[in-house]
Amino acid sequence: MTSKGDLTKARLAESMLELIQTSGFSGTGLNAVIEHASAPKGSIYFHFPDGKEGLGLAAVELATTQFEELIAAAAASAGSAAEAARAVIGAVATIVEESDFRLGCPVSVVTLEMGAESERLRQACATAFESWIAPTAALLEADGVGAEESRSLATVVVSMIEGAVIVSRATRSVQPLLSAADSAADLIGRRATAGGAR
Repeated sequence: MTSKGDLTKARLAESMLELIQTSGFSGTGLNAVIEHASAPKGSIYFHFPDGKEGLGLAAVELATTQFEELIAAAAASAGSAAEAARAVIGAVATIVEESDFRLGCPVSVVTLEMGAESERLRQACATAFESWIAPTAALLEADGVGAEESRSLATVVVSMIEGAVIVSRATRSVQPLLSAADSAADLIGRRATAGGAR
């Protein structure tokens, strides 16, 4: 059974995650998190003794898990790595569009704002990206792409998604993400075909 304290802690992390996406890490104050989460004033330092940095780490971890689940769901329902990539990018496009282009990738935001300021946050972001690259590489290997090439291609695909999210938000259009989905699926499909032919 989840305790009231655990629910408050989870709510604070969820609020921090959403506010990072809309206001940035630096632009998100602790009072805004408390108000957004409808949490007691002393709850942040009770649950996160290291303050905003600790809350930021929890938000990055939450974003990491959410995207891992998105990749896992796509992998389970898709017939190939190319289809899985298209499904993941399509889901991201839907999230961005339905938020009226206010939501993006919080891990990118924290990396850009805090990567040079906080080693803990930088490492958390690096761990997040790795947790998305590794299962993508595994999908590619299952499709017949060699291990080294799978790793490289998975890194390109994740980087492509991150860049497309930024351009989509800037242009207020999901076309960059849809184009990324087409390009990623085509690239993966050609690599998989080449790997199977060897």
